[in-house]
Amino acid sequence: MHDTLPLLRATDFPVPRRQRLTTLQVNLGYRCNQSCLHCHVNAGPQRTEMMADANLDLIPAVLAARTLTTLDLTGGAPELHPRFRALVEAACALGVRVIDRCNLTVLFEPGCEDLADFLAAQQVEVVASLPCYLEDNVDQQRGKGVYALSIAGLQRLNRLGYGQPGSGLTLNLVYNPAGPSLPPEQAGLEAAYKQELLLRHGIVFNRLYTITNMPILRFGSTLVSKGQFADYMALLKHSFSRANLDQVMCRELISVDWQGHLYDCDFNQMLGLAAGLNGTPRAHLRDLLKHDPAGAPVRVADHCYGCTAGQGSSCGGALGQEQALRQAV
Repeated sequence: MHDTLPLLRATDFPVPRRQRLTTLQVNLGYRCNQSCLHCHVNAGPQRTEMMADANLDLIPAVLAARTLTTLDLTGGAPELHPRFRALVEAACALGVRVIDRCNLTVLFEPGCEDLADFLAAQQVEVVASLPCYLEDNVDQQRGKGVYALSIAGLQRLNRLGYGQPGSGLTLNLVYNPAGPSLPPEQAGLEAAYKQELLLRHGIVFNRLYTITNMPILRFGSTLVSKGQFADYMALLKHSFSRANLDQVMCRELISVDWQGHLYDCDFNQMLGLAAGLNGTPRAHLRDLLKHDPAGAPVRVADHCYGCTAGQGSSCGGALGQEQALRQAV
């Protein structure tokens, strides 16, 4: 695999500074039941990295110490961690909003047969990956049979109330482009998804998030192999929007890897660009018990252009529409 970090280090990207921390995004491990081409984590069934109990036990303490409002769980497939459910219960007991970034097919893995019921009982917000509403496109990107299982997973969540008006159970979908292009306009694509999934499968959901593919790890290596890396970076830089800088997710979110180390975002985590805290160049989850990261500069490299290109991109989808929703609440 090609290492893209040397191609990204030299950058003129403007450095944001952190605001008040609201969200702890935790990668529980790289084990996954899928191996997707666009995956910036390079997760898969053969990965064995999983968060140890000592670090996992720090998470509720940090949520309380920093009075955080959101715990965002990711992986790999975070649900495959043996203590996933205990962590969700601990966070919910603190009144924290819990997000599960679910690939949908994990709902049918051995031992996960009652996972959807658990998520509903805890009122966990599900953010589910579905790169297209067409079967051929999904199976090409994620593997044969993934689309059918994903649809079955969405239907199971719908039967529990997810995505249904007034249920209080939020189901959001995620779209990633299949290749080196920017996502289409989010509102229009969301409308198409809602129409097609309802007509084809009777599926409903709340929102669609469009997320730009980052030129790192598996996707970045593919770009290098195909001779497309330079062109893709040129596209990201040409599409830079300074207005998106005020809304990038790294200003209110901090990312935690499976070993408990801190990063300004999930993408920096995958590149090994650790976050500092209170003079410590490589901060750990335990450091958040005493130190507030507000005001600290964010570590940047050329991949940061991916978050500010076009309509912008974050874990909550297009930045302009995310901001509009915040103001409406």
